[in-house]
Amino acid sequence: MQCRLLLITALVFALMMGALATPKHLVTFMKTYPSPKDSALGKAKCVTCHVKGKELNAYGKDLDKAMKDRKTKDLTADIMKSVENLDSDKDGVSNGDELKAGTLPADSKSKPAGK
Repeated sequence: MQCRLLLITALVFALMMGALATPKHLVTFMKTYPSPKDSALGKAKCVTCHVKGKELNAYGKDLDKAMKDRKTKDLTADIMKSVENLDSDKDGVSNGDELKAGTLPADSKSKPAGK
């Protein structure tokens, strides 16, 4: 019984730790790339980097690789800026240009007007 309770407690704690990391990253992202709330980027929130749950989209994978290259789990403005020249969704527009325009760097259908 004690072993079972300990296992359940450990599982709950692990789930809470995973859930706490995402809002921290979102706050860092929103401070680095403020966008109008009515833009695609402003509405996207977690979908900017995630497909669903913890599964990452192409932009999220590029950020994850940049964090691993720097041997950190902390998403910083410098790490985000390091992937601005990439084109995660392969739509011909750099991540940086998409973010500045308020469009989604992992969605090839979402790109700045006229591009």
